[in-house]
Amino acid sequence: MKKQRITAVALSTVLSAGALFAGAAHADKTLDAIMQVSQAKTSAGQQSQKRIDKMQADTQSLLQKFKIVNKEIEGLRVYNAQLEKQLANQRKVIGELNESIDQVTVIERQIQPLILRMLEGLEQFVSLDLPFHTEERQKRVDTLRSNQDRADISVAEKFRQVLEAYNIEAEYGRKLDTYVDTLNVGGQERQVNILLVGRIALMYQTIDTKLSGAWDQSQRAWVELDAGEYRAAILKGIRIAKKQASIDVMELPILAPEAAQ
Repeated sequence: MKKQRITAVALSTVLSAGALFAGAAHADKTLDAIMQVSQAKTSAGQQSQKRIDKMQADTQSLLQKFKIVNKEIEGLRVYNAQLEKQLANQRKVIGELNESIDQVTVIERQIQPLILRMLEGLEQFVSLDLPFHTEERQKRVDTLRSNQDRADISVAEKFRQVLEAYNIEAEYGRKLDTYVDTLNVGGQERQVNILLVGRIALMYQTIDTKLSGAWDQSQRAWVELDAGEYRAAILKGIRIAKKQASIDVMELPILAPEAAQ
């Protein structure tokens, strides 16, 4: 009887141990499954974190690019606004230029007759003035006259040339000048020194200084002067004009001005 109990206890112990081993094995499998799930979740979490980090980095990059593009857009707006102002000013200038071109056309039609009148006046003035640098002055007038028919010279340039000729003529009246010329003296051609004192007096003296004369505007002719009275004065004036002597007072034959007609 006692033996049977021991056997039963032993059997029960064996069964309990088997159940325990079976439970332990099942627990190990369950634990492994849990660990696998945990590892899978950890791995998935790591992958998710990587994706989140990448998305965050991409977002930051896109945000930075967005800021840069915004700055470029703002700069372009300012640049375009400045261009609009420049274009508006250019359109205004173009309008003013077109208006000026129209006015220039009108002025050109008016200035050409003025140039011709000025040229006629200059030509008449030279012919009636004292006869100094005659060929040079007449050649200048002839050149201006021929230039009026040239199409390759603008109206503005023609006007400038005529004004320049007027300035040259005005300058003659403000200077002491001398040059060599050939005149008919005593019935023969002789080389003389011409002395021009502004437009006050025009005189000559032969190279040997023996004969002197002056232009008489009322007679429109050369008249001989007393050599003893004016020889030294005219010679002195010639030397001053050549800058061979200092400026000094000269006693020269000057006719009194005529009353205006």
